[in-house]
Amino acid sequence: MLGINGPEFLLLLIIGLLVIGPSRLPEYTQKLANIVKEVRRMASGAREQIKEEVGIDIDEVDWKKYDPRQYDPRRIIKEALLEDDTKPVSSGAPAAVSTAATVAAEYRPARVVERLPEGEAAPFDSEAT
Repeated sequence: MLGINGPEFLLLLIIGLLVIGPSRLPEYTQKLANIVKEVRRMASGAREQIKEEVGIDIDEVDWKKYDPRQYDPRRIIKEALLEDDTKPVSSGAPAAVSTAATVAAEYRPARVVERLPEGEAAPFDSEAT
C-alpha cells in the first residue's frame, strides 16, 4: 500500500490521532473514504470513456509494442549480430560465393607510409588547437 509497511502505518495512525484528535477523527475518516471512492469512480469512468472513444479495452492493448526500449540502438545491433542468417546448403550445391568485403580485401592496394627526412620537424598548425 503505497510502500508503507506495518510499523510505518501504525505510526502514521498514531500521529493522525494526536494531530486531528479523537473527536474529529470519524469525520476525517469519512472524508478520506469518500475521496477514495471518488478516485475509483473517476478511474473507472476514464477507462469506460477510453473504451467508448477508441474502441479498444485497455487490458487488450499490447504495451510491449509501445515500449521505447525496443528502439535502443545497442539492442538492435546486438540482435542483428547474433542472428543466425546462414542457410543450410545441400551437398550438391556450389561453393559459397565470397562476400564483397573479402573481394575488396583481396584487391586492396598496399599501404604507403611517407616518412619525414631524418631531423626534420613535423608540420605544426598553431590555429588547429
